[in-house]
Amino acid sequence: MKEFFKVKTIDQALEYRARFHPMQKEDVSLMESVGRILADDIRSDIDLPDFARSIMDGYAVKGSSTFGASEGNPAYLKVKGTVSMGESSGLSVGPGETVRISTGGMLPTGADSVVMVEHTDAIDDTTIEVYRSIAPGQNIVEIGEDIKKNEIALHGGRRIRPQEAGMLAALGIQTVTVFNNPTIGIISTGDEIVPVGETPGPGQIRDINTYTLLGLVQQLGATAIPYGIVHDDSQMLRATCSQALSECDMILVSGGSSVGTRDFTIDVITAMPDSEILFHGISISPGKPTILARIQNKAFWGLPGHVVSAMVVFSQIVKPFIEHISGQGDAAPQKNRLTARLSRNLASAQGRVDYIRVRLAHKAGIIWAEPILGKSGLINTMVKADGLIEIGMNTEGLDKGSEVEVIPL
Repeated sequence: MKEFFKVKTIDQALEYRARFHPMQKEDVSLMESVGRILADDIRSDIDLPDFARSIMDGYAVKGSSTFGASEGNPAYLKVKGTVSMGESSGLSVGPGETVRISTGGMLPTGADSVVMVEHTDAIDDTTIEVYRSIAPGQNIVEIGEDIKKNEIALHGGRRIRPQEAGMLAALGIQTVTVFNNPTIGIISTGDEIVPVGETPGPGQIRDINTYTLLGLVQQLGATAIPYGIVHDDSQMLRATCSQALSECDMILVSGGSSVGTRDFTIDVITAMPDSEILFHGISISPGKPTILARIQNKAFWGLPGHVVSAMVVFSQIVKPFIEHISGQGDAAPQKNRLTARLSRNLASAQGRVDYIRVRLAHKAGIIWAEPILGKSGLINTMVKADGLIEIGMNTEGLDKGSEVEVIPL
């Protein structure tokens, strides 16, 4: 089986995303759209707003009528009336004239700015004093200032958040075309794995990976289906994988990805119809013995059994594949990284990318990244960690005090 163990770089591994197609599309109501991936570009068929409006309570004016106004030398303006909310007033404003207006009100013809009511005093019912000069365009929203007609308001491939839903509502869109959410099957393997409700015997551990992977999948908006624990039995694993492939869009099998004699993942993959192993091994640590196969045009992952390795591989490799089939493509958000200083020296082997768990500490106005060292089977190291730092393939290590980028967990 060792001929399969041909290590890929992270970039080479991610190139295989192109082998898998995004999900089918469906139409949902605007009410149901938040959290879904927008399938197509949305182009505005209107100017938004389609009328100039005030963003303050005050008086609509020509800005030139206030030039030079101050508390010692106020401008005097004639009040011609009031703009009613939700209506076109039919009033117009000329030099030395003004109209009362509320926040959101439509500017009357001739007005190009709004004086805040706090900067005025009423002399009588038809005259006000203005104590501050304002420029044209101040305290108003122009026609098309939010979105112009025929402009792309939202690009396909982005996740719809409440603000995107608000944009769709502003454009009068009640039905939205989105990608179907992918369904991800999760299988834990190994004779040593027992359900969380059981007390482990000698040499046994509880099933951690099902729950960490399930949570990671759900954070991406995908649906996770756990298929439980499969012991080291090739026929049982093949049967479980066949069921998962018939019900899911991607499969994650944790354990059974190393080159040990009791690992059956490779045998199961090669025995499946329409299957192809794309790579076995990625030049990262932890997580090197990772398998990606294509079975029936679906991504099939063999992840390491150690929980930290499985979680690191998921965050750096599997997640971009799920985002791709979810329809996000290039619109998937980039890793939000923050800058910190390393609190100690770190050694690293060349020829691989090392991911080091770190906690963040604020000291004297500086954010420090403190490495959390421990073996890849220790879940507490992930619990304590705030993020990961990446040590590149051609780097022998990092010095204390170095500026590092932290990938939040």
